[in-house]
Amino acid sequence: SPLTSPQETLMGKYGEDTKLIYELQDQGGELLALRYDLTVPFARYLAMNKITNMKRYHVAKVYRRDNPATTRGRYREFYQCDFDIAGQFDPMIPDAECLKIVHEILSDLQLGDFLIKVNDRRILNGVFAICGIPESKFITTCSTVDKLDKMPWEEVRSEMVGEKGLSPEAADHIGEYVQLHGGLDLIERLLQDPKLSQNKLAKEGLGDMKLLFEYLTLFGITGKISFDLSLARGLDYYTGVIFEAVLLQSENDHVEEPVGVGSVAGGGRYDGLVGMFDPKGRKVPCVGVSIGIERIFSILEQRMKASGEKVRTTETQVLVATPQKHLLAARLKLISELWDAGIKAEMLYKKDPKLLKQLQYCEDTGIPLAAIVGEQELTDGVVKLRDVATREEVRM
Repeated sequence: SPLTSPQETLMGKYGEDTKLIYELQDQGGELLALRYDLTVPFARYLAMNKITNMKRYHVAKVYRRDNPATTRGRYREFYQCDFDIAGQFDPMIPDAECLKIVHEILSDLQLGDFLIKVNDRRILNGVFAICGIPESKFITTCSTVDKLDKMPWEEVRSEMVGEKGLSPEAADHIGEYVQLHGGLDLIERLLQDPKLSQNKLAKEGLGDMKLLFEYLTLFGITGKISFDLSLARGLDYYTGVIFEAVLLQSENDHVEEPVGVGSVAGGGRYDGLVGMFDPKGRKVPCVGVSIGIERIFSILEQRMKASGEKVRTTETQVLVATPQKHLLAARLKLISELWDAGIKAEMLYKKDPKLLKQLQYCEDTGIPLAAIVGEQELTDGVVKLRDVATREEVRM
């Protein structure tokens, strides 16, 4: 999908985050915007091409007019890696697969301990309804609840009452629910809740959540999954299950609760989004997940710094080096053979570099091997292969 969209395509899909959309204008004065995520353009693509069934991944740049915090991996231009399943399927099967994929990726990257929080917009809306919140305030209340991972309940409560105009009683009532988290036992408990079980939306959401946890149990991943009522995801387009993966970091060993170091992936179900772009309003149910690549990179970089490990910025396997002058031709011939054989090779772009400088370059960039051709090697028809780390050499 293109980098720019008409502004009206993106407006009204992101709740309070709409203010973070980069707005542009072309020569003809048409109002355009840079894409904020890969989800809305995907939904638009499905609608325009009348596609009702698709499973896809997409890695591309998105743009947010945010205050960057580069140390935490927050940028104005960054990559997202999205995976989505679109189509009419039986409940919670594709949703469970999305969570399985997040679990697999975060496990394979070995980023340390992580937790995937799961909730459902219908359960939240049910909670708001029984707490007496008018429907017109659901979405703004949602984006306040979403701040619970960054702010204590007291601050969230005062924003609800002070800025969003909820009554203190309603806010306290919401607080009783949104501070709950657990697994299947909590779902069962809420299904028995006298008020919540009377709410049609909440009951639907809890039924699906129970089903989801049954599938996640079969996938063997419930150990890393928490049903968390404080999870709200501030975007408008979610309609059902929502989830977010956070990395945990135990600051020191005697801390009971591990500390979250921020969200690295998030997603959910957005069944109404494709219909917004279809002239006839035809809906295509979708569920998807987005992984923040820069977030993960910044965490990996910090870890490597802390452990004193060098970050390799090149995949070069071997540096072609010469110990004497006037041997550029020998280097060019040898590197050409290596390239033709599919070996990642490099050489310094100097006619007569000093051997020490060439070996130092290997150490600085982490190139493991140096292939050395001097006059003696040329005479003998061999190449001296040097292991840069151990300094062992073999002639071949």
